[in-house]
Amino acid sequence: MTLPLVVGVDGSGPSLAAVDWAAAEAARHGAGLRAVYASPWVRYEAALPPTGSERTDERLLGEHIVASAVERARERAPGVRVTGDVVGEDPAAALVAAGDRAYALVTGERGHGELGDLLLGSVAAAVAARARCPVVVVRGTPEAAGGAHGRILLGLGEPGTSAGAVDFAYREAEARDCVLDVVHAWQTLLPHASGEGGGPGGPARTAEEHAFTLLDTALDAASARHPRVRTRRRAVEGTAGAVLVDGSADADLVVVGAHGGTGRFGARLGRTSRRLLHHARCPVAIVPHRR
Repeated sequence: MTLPLVVGVDGSGPSLAAVDWAAAEAARHGAGLRAVYASPWVRYEAALPPTGSERTDERLLGEHIVASAVERARERAPGVRVTGDVVGEDPAAALVAAGDRAYALVTGERGHGELGDLLLGSVAAAVAARARCPVVVVRGTPEAAGGAHGRILLGLGEPGTSAGAVDFAYREAEARDCVLDVVHAWQTLLPHASGEGGGPGGPARTAEEHAFTLLDTALDAASARHPRVRTRRRAVEGTAGAVLVDGSADADLVVVGAHGGTGRFGARLGRTSRRLLHHARCPVAIVPHRR
């Protein structure tokens, strides 16, 4: 890997958790790490008349936060090259732009704010929706963030939506030497109580068989490229969001593809991605569709 990881920092607790996760991730992949603090006030204050200091209060704050993040990352991953920057832009816009030259963007689930304990942070949501590279939102238990479960969960969508997510998940599983658990959730509108749902050729059996066909089609090539990765393929009845949130309880990372394209405004977040970002019990990776 030649591209670095980029982690957004603001000094909050979730931001520090993101730094820890990003440092470990950079070490696993032999990549560099760049910590970015962004605020439009850096630019605004720079345009104000001097107040006796060459550097503004906002820039001083940003430099302190970045320096602390860089020191923290170096302590946790001594072999990783860590740099930091203060950027005078909107945080989401700055991180999305930085993602064009990154292997992945990493953020905490929320930053500073009165509603931080209730809502997904606006920066994390905006970055996940707009970035053109994989975005990892670090949330969940310390055990999951630390890789204690030895399992990555990949939610496989419909054909043409998951190629980037499949590649990312396999690279992650290989770097961690852990199990890759691949799930495709399926549903049928007809009730099983009708007597037809589970019978030979019934709608439930047909939907399950279709799910396994999707799994084989999406995974065979990637599995051949990564023969060391232990892969488990599962077709599970239920909604994708519910199945993946439940499965995140004993996973170190859950990976899903972005819902839409990656044009001017980046990827769109689908219902499953949004549910995971709010309720998953481990870090979540949103991976744009690979064209």
